[in-house]
Amino acid sequence: MDIRIFYVLTILTVVSSGTAFAENSLISVQTDNGNYDEGNTILISGSVTTIVGDTQVTLQLFKEGNLIEIAQIKVSQDGNYSHTIIAQGPQWKSEGEYIVKVTYGEANIAEVPFTFTPKSELVETISNYEVNAGSSGTFDISYSIRGGSIQSISVDPEIFGLRINIDAITDGTIILDLPREYIDAEKQDGKDEVYIILIDSLQTPYDEKTTYSEIRTLSINFEQGDSEIQIIGTRVIPEFGTIVMVVLTIGIMTSILLTRNRFQIKI
Repeated sequence: MDIRIFYVLTILTVVSSGTAFAENSLISVQTDNGNYDEGNTILISGSVTTIVGDTQVTLQLFKEGNLIEIAQIKVSQDGNYSHTIIAQGPQWKSEGEYIVKVTYGEANIAEVPFTFTPKSELVETISNYEVNAGSSGTFDISYSIRGGSIQSISVDPEIFGLRINIDAITDGTIILDLPREYIDAEKQDGKDEVYIILIDSLQTPYDEKTTYSEIRTLSINFEQGDSEIQIIGTRVIPEFGTIVMVVLTIGIMTSILLTRNRFQIKI
């Protein structure tokens, strides 16, 4: 065989073997979110396909090449591992991309990035929004929003609720004090019912932070690029007649059943 052909074949064999080895790493890694704010808990998890004795996973966290944190993590019998980091402290001052690097053994490596925003970069707006309720006049909704801004809030009698248009420049949260006098979700016995929350037509969960006789406070998380939040209850000012409400309720519930949940899509 020509010596040059031999060298070429040898090089190709080494290169292809190295690539295959990298692609078939024994370890994987992921975070529970792609974006974190200062003070958030970061859950890092993954799995090892082949357990090697008592070998532990070495975790390193980098920001622009600088080591932020390091940890040794035990691997469970089923091959899974997890570790949590609190995004706060003297090392957590720079906004931008961070890299989680995990190593198992000598050459099994996996990485995953996430973005971090310190409190100094987070803009939170606390204000009141005057909502036009047609013939019923206007009413105020107290709110706070972080990660974006409110463009408009309008009453939509057809959904017995509100349409809130937002400019979401990053992942964030909006907290709203909803006055029961103007919008509510009630069962037939008068007890509180849950609201239906749609963000860009996808159903999403929410937290009800406080409940009083006059207001209900909802906390809704949104994602960068989201534009419309619908809050659907059972009563809103101005109100329709009873028959119209029944027809609209059936239509809304049918629509909701056909609407995909945003978290089901992302699983």
